[in-house]
Amino acid sequence: MEEECGIAAAAFSENASTSLYYSLYSLQHRGQESAGIATYSNQIQITKGMGLVPEAFDREDIDRLEGNKGIGHVRYSTSGKSKIENSQPLVVRYSEGNLALAHNGHIVNSEPLREELEQDGHVFTTGNDSEIIAHLFVKYLIDTLDIFESIKKASKDLIGSYSIVMLVEDKLIAVRDPKGIKPLCIGKTENGYMVVSESIAIDTLGGELIRDVKPGEIVEIKQDELNSRKIQETNEHSHCFFEHIYFARTDSFMDNRLNYDCRLNVGKKLGEKYPVEDADLVSPVPDSGITFAIGYAEETGTRYLESLMKNRYVGRTFIMPGQDMRENAVRLKLNGVKSNVEGKKIVLVDDSIVRGITSTRIIKMLKEMGAEEIHFRVGSPPIIAPCYFGIDMATRKELIAPNKTEEQIGNEINADSLKYIKIDEMLDAMDAGRQEFCLGCLNTNYPYNIPSEE
Repeated sequence: MEEECGIAAAAFSENASTSLYYSLYSLQHRGQESAGIATYSNQIQITKGMGLVPEAFDREDIDRLEGNKGIGHVRYSTSGKSKIENSQPLVVRYSEGNLALAHNGHIVNSEPLREELEQDGHVFTTGNDSEIIAHLFVKYLIDTLDIFESIKKASKDLIGSYSIVMLVEDKLIAVRDPKGIKPLCIGKTENGYMVVSESIAIDTLGGELIRDVKPGEIVEIKQDELNSRKIQETNEHSHCFFEHIYFARTDSFMDNRLNYDCRLNVGKKLGEKYPVEDADLVSPVPDSGITFAIGYAEETGTRYLESLMKNRYVGRTFIMPGQDMRENAVRLKLNGVKSNVEGKKIVLVDDSIVRGITSTRIIKMLKEMGAEEIHFRVGSPPIIAPCYFGIDMATRKELIAPNKTEEQIGNEINADSLKYIKIDEMLDAMDAGRQEFCLGCLNTNYPYNIPSEE
């Protein structure tokens, strides 16, 4: 697995770099290690830096990027090294010009593709699969001299998830993989069109969400129009359910759903199916558990009250690389509200349990503060397998749920009771069918064959 990232592209009537900066700022939750922006004005110009968006760029960096077309990227690496060479956008030079690319997703067959391209004479400078995609596009672009045809040919070789924005000289292109695993949407502002990972980046610029990029769609983005073609016709969609449950912001529209409604309705379903009798309060694990807990409280009539307060100057523990960093972050991140905890029977609601470290720590802390009982309710079904499409879901050995019963997991995290929502209950709450989402980490039914799974 490589990364969970955020991407943005804009074709505006004015310089695009400042708008891309604010778009990336609004997508910061998708990647916190590096950021980059590339624009076009007679040639591709690029600036990249490590850290959060305001750390990666200064005002001079943004001002020197000329051009009304551009792309941007925020990166979170998992197994790939966190260094400037692996940050994006990537620029590949070839005989006919330059190509800059930013990618969210993961290519499952990246290694054989890299070997094949190296045999053809392509030279790689990074360790990420995004560069493999860029070289593959270039390979077919040299053959066809047609960007749309080169993408269609490359898509037949690529196995995995990819939402991509790229500059091919002065052409601005967006692509979403045929399964639609990673999100991508189109918006319009008074200055022109944009394509971004989440609709909140459009909201930030005062724009209007037009629609999602369709699975298998190629879009050429211009200031005053969009040109669209299909990679291939397919109705076999596999949107990542975890985007709706955890990764994407609650206020984002994604694949015709508002994530807030998804999480609220899942919380209501938890309350309907798994109520706790005589609970004193229902409380979220902030921030990702808040909307689930509100739904649970509405359904059961249990008082909603915060038992945990979050230090918002600490990043998400789940997307921090390295186990030591994650454990330290949990200790820094949350503190209990003693008056709301002491002597109370608490329903604690979270979006998911991945490794179980955070859940164990939180329950221990609340019980040390005097909580009488902690009943844990979870908005995602048990995660029993890795994600191969771009989310750091850990190995089976690190996951808490494989080969354990609900009761065993509850005992391990020291909860007085533990209930996960079931897959069908979650899908019902989200008004979705099994064929619409990738549920591979829940049931090992992946949208593509995974060699290491076999």
